[in-house]
Amino acid sequence: MSHVLVWFRRDLRLADNPALGAAIESGHTPVPIYIHDEPQEQWPLGAASAWWLHHSLVSLKQSLQAQGSDLLVFQGDPYKIIKDLVEQYDISGVVWNRCYEPEAIARDQQIKQTLKEQTVEVQSFNASLLIEPWQHLKKDATPYRVFTPFWKSLSSAIDVFELASAPTQLPPVAKKIKQAVQSIESLKLLPGIPWDQGLQEKWQIGENAAHEELEHFVEQAMIDYSHHRDIPGVRGTSLMSPYLHFGEISPKQIWMHVKDHFHQDNSAGVIKGGEAFLREVGWREFSYHLLYHFPHTPDESLNERFTDFPWRKEYQQDLKAWQQGQTGIPIVDAGMRELWHTGWMHNRVRMIVASLLTKNLLIPWQEGARWFWDTLVDADLANNTQGWQWTAGCGADAAPYFRIFNPVLQGERFDPEGDYVKHWVPELKEMPKKWLHKPWEAPDEVLMKASIELGKDYPEPIVDLAGSRKRALACWDEVKKQGKES
Repeated sequence: MSHVLVWFRRDLRLADNPALGAAIESGHTPVPIYIHDEPQEQWPLGAASAWWLHHSLVSLKQSLQAQGSDLLVFQGDPYKIIKDLVEQYDISGVVWNRCYEPEAIARDQQIKQTLKEQTVEVQSFNASLLIEPWQHLKKDATPYRVFTPFWKSLSSAIDVFELASAPTQLPPVAKKIKQAVQSIESLKLLPGIPWDQGLQEKWQIGENAAHEELEHFVEQAMIDYSHHRDIPGVRGTSLMSPYLHFGEISPKQIWMHVKDHFHQDNSAGVIKGGEAFLREVGWREFSYHLLYHFPHTPDESLNERFTDFPWRKEYQQDLKAWQQGQTGIPIVDAGMRELWHTGWMHNRVRMIVASLLTKNLLIPWQEGARWFWDTLVDADLANNTQGWQWTAGCGADAAPYFRIFNPVLQGERFDPEGDYVKHWVPELKEMPKKWLHKPWEAPDEVLMKASIELGKDYPEPIVDLAGSRKRALACWDEVKKQGKES
C-alpha cells in the first residue's frame, strides 16, 4: 500500500485536523511528519515558544503512538526533505494544513508546484482560522482595515462547523521510513540553562490540556469574562492563545464549544461573557486577515505616516530596564516580570507596557515586538504584529496615537488592591495601596515604613509620565504637519 505524508506544522492535534482526515480517507497509509526548519525562517522561534513546541511535539507523538502510528521528526529544508521522501518511498500524496506567514506561503507554493510536476497529489486545508483571509472581503473586494465591520460581517456569515473527531486507530508507519528520522530531543528546543521552571509551573501542554483549559474557562470563568478579562490579578481569561498558536485546539472547536454551552446555559451573564470572548477570537482572525493582505507589516507600520516618525535613536538603557521589569513603574514592571517567569502576560497589561515603550519612551514598536516574540509562549506573528501596531497607533483600526495609557491610573483601576503588583513586584508588598502604583509620590515616612528606598530597593521611574506624554504628542503633531497621507 502506498503512503500519504501528513505534514504537521502548527496543527499539533488529532481532532478537527482536516489534513489528517484527508489522509485517512484517501485509503493510503498516513505518515505523520514534522520538519523543524528554523534556519529557513525570517522569524525563528523564540526561546519560550521553542520550549512549548518541544512539549507539544512530545504530546502529539504520544497521541499518535496510542493510535498505532507515530510522528516522524526531521530537521532541515522542508522542500528537500519532502522531495527526498517522495523519491525514496512509495509516496502517492502529501497533505498539510495551511500557514499564513508570507514566507510560509511562498515556501508551500514552491513545494506544491514541485510535487505536482512529479505527479504527486497535493492538498492543503484550513485548520487554524474560522474562514480563509481571501474568502472574507469587503463588498468592493478589498481587505478590511477596521475590526468592527470585519467582525460584524464575519460573525453573521458563520454559524455551525462540522468538526471531525480524533481517529481511534491508525495504521503503523513502515519501519523503512522510520529509519531516517530524528528524535524530538535532537532538535534542542529546550533551554540549555534551566530557566523554565516558571513555565513548567504554569502550563500543561498538548491537545488534551487545551480542551481542559477551555472547559475550565467556559464552566468557571466565562460568565464573568466581560469584567474579569481586564483584571490581571484574577484568572479571568481563557489562556487559549498558546494552544491556538500551536494548533492544539482550533478556533472552530472553541466557537462550537462556546455555542454549545449557550444551549446549556443561556443566562444573560453567560451569553454576554461568551460573546465577548468570541469577539476576541475574532480579533485573532482579524490579525491573520491583516497579515495575509499586508505581508510587510511584521517589520513596517501599516500607516505610512509612521515611516518618518521621530523615534529615539539611543534607547538601549531604557529598553533593557523595560525588558527586565525595572522601569520604576509598578504595573509595567509586574507585567514584564510575569512575562519572563511564565512566558505569558495578561492582555490589559500588554497594552500598558506597550504604550509606555512606544509612546512615553519613544522606542520603536519593532523592539517590543521582537522582545515579545522571544519571551511569549503564544508568540504569533499575526497577533504580535497587530497588537503592537494597534498600541503604537500605526496599524489598522489602531488606537489613536494620542491615546496614551497612564500606567498609574490603569494600575489603580484594574489592580485596585494591588494583588497583581505585589505578586510580581514583592519589593512593594508593604506599600499601602494609596501609593502602590506611584511610590515615587509617597511621603518619606510611608516609604520608610514599607522598607523602600527608591533607587536602591526599587527603581526611580525611568521616565516622567506627564512630560513624556507631551513629548509624544508633539512628535505626532510633527508627523501630521508633513502632510503625508496614510
